[in-house]
Amino acid sequence: MSKTQISTKEAPAAVGPYSQAIRTANLIFVSGQIPIDPATNQLIAGDIQAQTTQICHNIAQILATQNLTLADVVKTTVFITDMNQFAKVNEIYKQHFPEPCPARSCVEVSKLPLGAAIEIEVIAAC
Repeated sequence: MSKTQISTKEAPAAVGPYSQAIRTANLIFVSGQIPIDPATNQLIAGDIQAQTTQICHNIAQILATQNLTLADVVKTTVFITDMNQFAKVNEIYKQHFPEPCPARSCVEVSKLPLGAAIEIEVIAAC
């Protein structure tokens, strides 16, 4: 099995020992993205909807390096720190992930890096 590291300055740099994404065969595995502005490398201000929008933008930028879009995503995992925000996340999520929507898991967690309210990881097919 071969694997290729994917990286772009249009998305936040990894904040630990991992890759923004890895390509193997016909799949792209995008590491969990938190709402960091790649221009400042800082967590953005704003509510969960603003954070979700930033994350979707960051994921789209990573996928674009492989000539893919959010329409190519087949699976997402969403981590949120407050399940009461689930409906607000869905409002933004459905604007970015077209039908047929990817398979998805969503779990509430106690904490995310840098105090983010949400993190999303995806798998895309190419």
